[in-house]
Amino acid sequence: MIRRVTGLCLALWALTVPMLHAGAQPSRARRGMVACQNALTADVGVRVLAEGGTAVDAAVATALALAVTHPSAGNLGGGGFLLYRSAAGDAEAFDFRETAPAGASATMFLRNGKYDAGLHHDSHLAVGVPGTVAGLHLAWKDHGRLPWRRLVEPAITLAREGFVVTDTFARDLADILPEMKRYPASVAQFSRAGVPYDAGDVFRQADLARTLERIAEKGPDGFYQGETADLIEAEMKRGGGLIDRADLKAYEARKRTPVKGTYRGYEILSIPPPSSGGVALIEMLNLLEGWDLHATGFLSAATVHRMAESMRRAYADRARYLGDPDFGLVPVERLTSKDYAGKLRGTIREDRASVSSPSNFSWGKESAQTTHLSVVDAERNAVSLTYTLEDGFGSKIVVPGAGFLLNNEMGDFNAGPGLTTEEGLIGTEANLAAPRKRMLSSMTPTILSKDGRLFMVIGTPGGRRIINTILQVILDVVDFGMNIQEAIDAPRIHHQWLPDEINYETRGLSPDTVALLRGKGHKLHEGWPWPSIPQGIVVSAEGGVLEGGSDRRDPDGGAVGR
Repeated sequence: MIRRVTGLCLALWALTVPMLHAGAQPSRARRGMVACQNALTADVGVRVLAEGGTAVDAAVATALALAVTHPSAGNLGGGGFLLYRSAAGDAEAFDFRETAPAGASATMFLRNGKYDAGLHHDSHLAVGVPGTVAGLHLAWKDHGRLPWRRLVEPAITLAREGFVVTDTFARDLADILPEMKRYPASVAQFSRAGVPYDAGDVFRQADLARTLERIAEKGPDGFYQGETADLIEAEMKRGGGLIDRADLKAYEARKRTPVKGTYRGYEILSIPPPSSGGVALIEMLNLLEGWDLHATGFLSAATVHRMAESMRRAYADRARYLGDPDFGLVPVERLTSKDYAGKLRGTIREDRASVSSPSNFSWGKESAQTTHLSVVDAERNAVSLTYTLEDGFGSKIVVPGAGFLLNNEMGDFNAGPGLTTEEGLIGTEANLAAPRKRMLSSMTPTILSKDGRLFMVIGTPGGRRIINTILQVILDVVDFGMNIQEAIDAPRIHHQWLPDEINYETRGLSPDTVALLRGKGHKLHEGWPWPSIPQGIVVSAEGGVLEGGSDRRDPDGGAVGR
C-alpha cells in the first residue's frame, strides 16, 4: 500500500532504488510457502500447510487472518478473486467481487443531475455487497481438506488476544484516523478513544472476534444472515445506504474459467472479467513477445518504449470493452489472441510515441489499497489471491457491533451515463452500475507453468498499476533472468493510456534513457512511493525448490516456507 514517508526516508529510497534488486535472495523451502503483506499472517498459512492443509486451506486461513492484521485491505467486508491451479494442471477462478445492491442504478451518483464524487467514493452509497466470506468458503468447499473452523480460528485468536502493532501499522492507523472521525464505531475500533496506537501496543478487536466466531460456526450464513446481516443492514439504514438483508442473502460467489495465454513457452493463467487484469496482461505479453527484450536490455529506452506502447493499447481496450460478462459481451478471445496483438504491434513506431486521445473514453479513480497472497503446498497445488476494500480502510465505516470495515467498491463503477471528461470520468455503458452487477477491477492474480509443471504464482495490490506490475515481474524473470526477489524489488514503469505519460519509480530510469524517451515524444513523470507490493513464488528448475519473494517496499511483508 502507499506509505507516507518523511523527506529523509524518500532521500534514502532514492539512493537505493536502482540497486535494491541486485543480488537479492528469495526465501527458499521445499514443502510449502506463503507470501503476503504481513509475515505474521503468512506464518498462519504455513502452519495450516504443516498440518496437511491444501494451498486453498492455507490461502483461506491467511486471508481471514489478514482481515485482522492488515485491515487497510485484508477484509470480511470487501471482495476479490482467487485463482487455483492443481498440481495436475486443472484450474479454476473464483470470483467474489462485490455486487451492486438491488436498488442501484446508473445515475445513482448524480445529485440534481450533476456528478457527486462524494456519493461515488465516500458515502454509504459507495458500499457494494461484500463477497469475501462467500468466495473463500466456496473455494474451501471445492479444494479444502481441513475443517472450516480450523481455518477461521487463527483469525479469531488474533482478534481476541491481539497482536503487537508495528511501526508501519501504527503510522497507517494514525494517518487514517482523521478520515474516520465521522464514524464513532471506526474511531473506537482503530484508536484508544481517539488517541492513535503506538508501535509496540497490543491491538485487540473483540467485536471482530465475535463476528469471526459466527463465521466459524455457520460459514457464510454466519455473515450473510442472522446477527451480522442485521448489523450491516442497520448501519446502511443509518447512513442512507442501499444494502439490505435481501441483498446479503442473494449474494453468490462465482466459479469462472481462467483466461489463458502463452509467453515464450510459458503457459499463463489469470483472472477473467469482471477483472480486466488477465485480459490486459495477456494482450500486453502477446504484443511484447514479438520483440527480443533481452537484446534491447532491462529498462533501456527501446525496451521502455515498447512496454509503454503495449501498455497504452491494452489500457485503451480495457476502458473500451471490459466489464461484468454477465451484463454484456466482453470480447475476451479476440483481445487475448496472437493475431490481434500482431495487428496492434504493427501500429507501434520504434521512433515515435503514439498519442492517447480522451475523445471517446477514459476512467476515474481506482485505489491502490488492495492486498495479495500467493501459496504453494507440498503437492504443488497453487493459489493466487487478490482482494480489497477499494480505498485504504475502504469506506472508513466499521459496522457497529461487528468490528469490520465496509468497502467503497461502488466507486469502481463508471460515474454516470455519458459522463466522459478530460479529468478522467467515464460514462461508457460496459461498467455503469446496475442491480447485482459486479464492478470492473484491475486485480490480476496469475499463475505460470511450463511443460505442465508449476512455475510462478504472482499477484499484487496497486490499483490500475496492478496489471503493469505483474507484467514486469514476469518479464524480469523470463526475459531478464532475475530471481523472484530481484524481480519484485526491481524498478518499474507504468503507462495507463490516460493520462498520456510514463510514470517511473524514483531513480528507476537513467537520465540518458529519460532523454531518449522524451526524444521519441513521451511525457515522463518520476515519483515515489510506488503502490504495487507484489508477493510471488517460483518453483526452481533445480530440484523444484520453492523460492519466495515479498516486496521490500513494505517492511511488514514476508515469504514464509517450511
